[in-house]
Amino acid sequence: MKLNALFIGLCMLVSGHGFATEKTTIRIGVLAFGTVDWELSALQNAPETASADFKLDIQRLANPEAGKIALQSGAVDMIVSDWIWVSKLRATGSDYTFYPYSSTSGALVVADNSPIRTLKDLKGKRLGIAGGELDKNWLLLQALAQKQQLDLDAQVDKVFGAPPLLNQQIKQNRIDAVLNYWHFAARLEAQGYRQIIDGKGMIKALGIDEEVPSLGYVFKQSWAMNHKKAVNDFLAASQQAQNRLCTSDAAWQKVIPLTQAKDTPTQNTLRQRYCEGRIEQWGEPQQQAAGRLYSMLRTLSNNKLTGDSEKLQPGIFWSIEQ
Repeated sequence: MKLNALFIGLCMLVSGHGFATEKTTIRIGVLAFGTVDWELSALQNAPETASADFKLDIQRLANPEAGKIALQSGAVDMIVSDWIWVSKLRATGSDYTFYPYSSTSGALVVADNSPIRTLKDLKGKRLGIAGGELDKNWLLLQALAQKQQLDLDAQVDKVFGAPPLLNQQIKQNRIDAVLNYWHFAARLEAQGYRQIIDGKGMIKALGIDEEVPSLGYVFKQSWAMNHKKAVNDFLAASQQAQNRLCTSDAAWQKVIPLTQAKDTPTQNTLRQRYCEGRIEQWGEPQQQAAGRLYSMLRTLSNNKLTGDSEKLQPGIFWSIEQ
């Protein structure tokens, strides 16, 4: 009898909800050495995750396209991507949804001694652009230039390429300026290069004052509704881990090897830009702002980036409270 009672006692949860149950496994696909990897590293070692209703199965991906394929094929439950892609999928009947991760996107960078100070100074210059013709930063930069009666698409010598290659090109003076993803731009800044404007600055200059996320966690809404506590616990823990990397030097020191930054200035600049992307507010005003930005990008890309849908699809944004 005593052994039986002991067995029952060991199996009971402290909260009194009955027998212990297995935590929900969240299969998450992340880019090797990407910033999400920093956060997950900090999250997995955090004490608060011990009582959370999830455990992670982290799968490293070669590139963002591999992540999209893995998510759509069911190989993973969650990736980090952008909300425009999610809206495009929902327009075809899929039920993917998005929760913000970062508002940091990219930046326009020049050498410190460059004569380029404004967008008008780009006229006739060689501009390196990461991401291709439909890159959001490139579209927004063109829109901002149009407000200044400048047709960047026609008046600059465009050089499209991979982010690391473009960084090398500007170092070798083969291009005059580079519009690159934020962490590549940050590495240049740490070496003395000068930022003209970043993605958030472009959005604000175009009349959208609310902070709009550039990237977020993407997953199926139906899957999330069936694992609501695990998903919400993970999203909350992710935000806590992000904050810890920005407020605790000890936590940051642990993820420095993942940044692949060898020198202190680069490590510090990466941390600064990463922390600037933290989502402070996420509610109706920010979601409406995303809708306005969507309409702008739809027009700028002639529907090529967004698809034919005139507006963001309903249900695109996940709320922890739902």
